[in-house]
Amino acid sequence: MPTSTRRARERANTRERIIEAALHVLETEGIAALTIRRIATDVEYSAPVVYQHFANKDALVLELVAHGHRLMLSEFRQAAQEPDTDRRMTRIASQYIRFAGEHPHLFQVMNDPMVDADERRRVAEPVIDVLKELLTSWSAAHDVVLADFDQACEILWGTLYGIASLSYLGSVGNDRARYLAEQALRTILLGWRTETPANGRPASS
Repeated sequence: MPTSTRRARERANTRERIIEAALHVLETEGIAALTIRRIATDVEYSAPVVYQHFANKDALVLELVAHGHRLMLSEFRQAAQEPDTDRRMTRIASQYIRFAGEHPHLFQVMNDPMVDADERRRVAEPVIDVLKELLTSWSAAHDVVLADFDQACEILWGTLYGIASLSYLGSVGNDRARYLAEQALRTILLGWRTETPANGRPASS
């Protein structure tokens, strides 16, 4: 193996170890425990080695945000395999809330203002694209023309985020939040279906 190839592989492995250690600290102890010095200690490197891969804590946190969205993307794509267009949407709702319950600290960081808004939007884009694809399929299946498609996606995303936040309340919990998310999606979609579409005829119920 050429020296350059070996070094590139070693560098990639080191970066992966740093990310895994950071994710473990975040998921088990929360964002307050996540520091470059702590990660360096956990992976048995010096802090300068970690800085070779991440310029600062913000860069490391952004990588964790991207990792979280990749996990969510995988789950969304699985839900997208559901043949029925309506069930696809409710499965997305359920998966979103379940993810928030299984990864509370990661979910918080993925939506935390401490991370640059433009960067958060960039790493979330693939997940949002899947939501748009599902909504496009749903609207085509029911002959629904959404006046403002981007706004419709934001309504769905915001609804799921709000209910996911409720899931952390002891009086709600994740199971009930998943039920509420599914019901909320059904209600929103039914509302869009009963509005008058572009062809001027009442949408089918």
